Amino acid sequence: MDSDKNKFLIIGSICSALAALVHLGCIIFGADWYRFFGAGEQMARMAEDGHWYPTVVTSIIVLVLSIWSLYGLSGAKVLFKLPFLKLGLIVISLIYLVRGVAFVAIMPMFPENSLTFWLVSSGICLFIGILYSVGTFQSWSTLNVKMPNK
Repeated sequence: MDSDKNKFLIIGSICSALAALVHLGCIIFGADWYRFFGAGEQMARMAEDGHWYPTVVTSIIVLVLSIWSLYGLSGAKVLFKLPFLKLGLIVISLIYLVRGVAFVAIMPMFPENSLTFWLVSSGICLFIGILYSVGTFQSWSTLNVKMPNK
């Protein structure tokens, strides 16, 4: 890996891409995946019944996580510079960090999700948020610099 590439943003980007793939797997493989990954029995039942809701919600999550992955790669100088790169990386970092620590406040909105789901998913979000935060901080001074054509 080139030394000018930000390893924290690359790893954060890979984590976002993996999370997107897991969510895509829920759409493809259905109710068993929704159950295994803790989406709740209601989502699993709707997926079994062929309801549109789980697919639409999960597709939006896949899209968002994929975009976040691209922003991480852009900030790491692996991809071309995306618009609003600094703002995007700050927002991504904050969302992951808030999701990682504020799960107690979110839990009542999703009563079917287990405590294990909340602890594991929140720990993962906190980890990814730290990766994006550290990577963004490390690259801050170069995020406005135009990248050379490859």
